[in-house]
Amino acid sequence: MLTILRVCGYRFYFFAEEGNEPPHVHVDKGLGTLKLWLAALSIAYQEGLKPAEIRAILEIARENHQLLLDTWLEFDLRKN
Repeated sequence: MLTILRVCGYRFYFFAEEGNEPPHVHVDKGLGTLKLWLAALSIAYQEGLKPAEIRAILEIARENHQLLLDTWLEFDLRKN
């Protein structure tokens, strides 16, 4: 697991072994969790997050989209 970003209590991270899934990031805060596809910034799933928290995560992801995508691609190349 590689943490990429911590903002406002949200932790954005990747897992090393997730098969051949497209670029995505996991986000946790407290008991809430979310998986976000990076290409379209769309939610794959979420659990335990309020709508305002989801909006905040999406905004942080938009602001840091290039960093998240570049880091995912570099991380993916290293594991293969």
